[in-house]
Formats: sequence, structure tokens, C-alpha cells
Amino acid sequence: MANAKQLPSGAWRVQYYDAEGKRKSITRDTKKEAEYAALEAQLKGKREAANITVGRAIDDYIASKDGVLSPTTIAGYQKIRRNNIQALMSVPLGKLNAKIVQQAFNAEAKRVNCRGNLPSPKTMANTRGLFSAAMAMHGLEFEPTIPAKRKQMRDLPDPAAVYEAVRGSAVELPCMLAMWLSFTMSEIRGLRVCDIKDGMVTINQVIVDVDGLPVAKAAAKEYERNRTLAVPPYIMSLIEQTEAWQKGEGYIVPTSGQTIRRRFERLCNKAGIDITFHDLRHINASVMLKLHVPDKYAMARGGWKTDATMKRVYQETFSAERDRVDQLIDNYFNEITASD
Repeated sequence: MANAKQLPSGAWRVQYYDAEGKRKSITRDTKKEAEYAALEAQLKGKREAANITVGRAIDDYIASKDGVLSPTTIAGYQKIRRNNIQALMSVPLGKLNAKIVQQAFNAEAKRVNCRGNLPSPKTMANTRGLFSAAMAMHGLEFEPTIPAKRKQMRDLPDPAAVYEAVRGSAVELPCMLAMWLSFTMSEIRGLRVCDIKDGMVTINQVIVDVDGLPVAKAAAKEYERNRTLAVPPYIMSLIEQTEAWQKGEGYIVPTSGQTIRRRFERLCNKAGIDITFHDLRHINASVMLKLHVPDKYAMARGGWKTDATMKRVYQETFSAERDRVDQLIDNYFNEITASD
């Protein structure tokens, strides 16, 4: 328990932290009265905190971050609050223990969603992060075990095949911005006529969906995402055909992200290509790897903060290129073994 200190006025004051980590103070006429009142307040606070449910604690945590974190992050937290670890939401903090928490996370890891999929390792990590942070505000420490990240081995389609699938379509421009310039969906949607000058395009804002509505943000999630690239003549020719460019103002790609993804998916299915729109950035990173573009320039073009993310997540392989490399290595060792 904190000790009381005498003030110049002669009264005694005790400073302490309540169950939510907030600094409080109590002043009384005598030292014993101040210390006793502070102890009583702390105990009362702990009793009240023990009756707060996990759901309420998470709600309070999200509210405390409103205006500090991005709208998309807040929306993501709210989605987790609505859908994940629901077995814990009505449990009072005073009844939580490591076993109860771990059982809830085990069940969450096995829960199949409406699309027939299990939660991804990233979703589980985000759920644990939110839960642990909310608990920490009440002096509780929980770090439940979650499934480890799985390395996904896959082959990307040849960029030429993707181009043929989208060429001349309503989504050719956003697809080429993603595959050629490594723009994200939010960056593409936020691109305006005023962002293109003297053959250069600058990412000055992004548009994201929050509660189903488009929201413009002046800055991207990472500082490195706000970048400037030269506009290739082919892409510039597509931009010049847009209504915004011809008017001299407005958004280059005013279509919603959902519509772009849905149209892209239909075109890919027709062409027998199995990728998502975001995979176009993976193709871009893999093209730069194939062309031996130095990491420094590849990171600048793609807006990656570290080369670790670029290499671990985005740089993958094309089927034909992998076959060529495999054959090259096989030929080398075939020559060695043939000499025996």
C-alpha cells in the first residue's frame, strides 16, 4: 500500500492506481485516515472490476483507443468483439483463469465460419492481441496459445495470363495499378487526378471501408506507403480514358472495392486463374525478384517498411520459372551422377 505524504496545508494525501491503472489520490486530515481510505477505495475498485465482463472490458478498451488508432483498426476490433471468443464475453473478470481462457481460444481455433473456413493464424493473433490488451488495463495477464503461422506454398500465375484476363475490362486499370505499380486496393480507390503531375503519381490518401461506408484517410497505414512513382505510358493511357481525368478532377477509380474484387474474381474464374486481387501485389514483388531488382528499390516501389515482410509474405514464384529452376538444378546433379 502507498504511504501518505503530508501536504503544506497539513493534510495527508495518498496517491494510488485503481483497477484500470488510472492514477487516483485521496486526502484526509491524518496519515492513518488517508491510508485507510486509499486501501478501502482500492479494495472496492477490485471488487467492482471483478464483476466487469470480458465483453465490457474489451468495449472499454476499444473506446479508449478511439481517435488514436485508425478507423479501420477500430472497425477490426469491433468485428472481433462481435464475432470471436464469444464464450468469454459474458464471463466476469473475477472468474477468469488461464484454463478458461485457453479453452475459449482452443474452441475459437476450431470454429468454422459461414464460408467453411477456420480462422486464419492472423485472425487468431489479432484476437489474442485485443483480448490481452483489454485484460492488461485491469491488471490481468493472459497469453493463450494460438495456432502457429503456416507457410503457404503456392505458385502464382504468369503476369501475362492475368493481363490477358483483365485486358479491356472495366477493372483493367485497378488491376494494372496493383500488378504493375504494387498499389493496394485502398491506395487505388484514393487516387485522384490531383495526385498525378508531370508523369508521376503520389499516394497522398487512401480510401477504406468502415462499417460498410468509404472513408478517406490522409495517410496510409505505414509511413513508407506514401510514395511517388513514375506512371508508365500504358497505365497513363488508361487513366486518360477515365471520366475523372477528362473532367480534370475527382477519383480515378470511383468503383467500390467490393465491386472491383467481384469483377476481378469473375474474370479470373473464366480464365482458370486462382488468385485474389491482393495477390496482384504478390505478383509485382515476385516480378521484381525475378528481375533482380535491389531490395532498396523494391521496398520503395511497394511501400514495404522492411525487406523481411517483402521477402516472407510477398515474394513468391511463378510456375514456369520454378519449373525452369528445378530443371536447371536437376540437370546439374544429373551430370554429376551420370559420371559414376
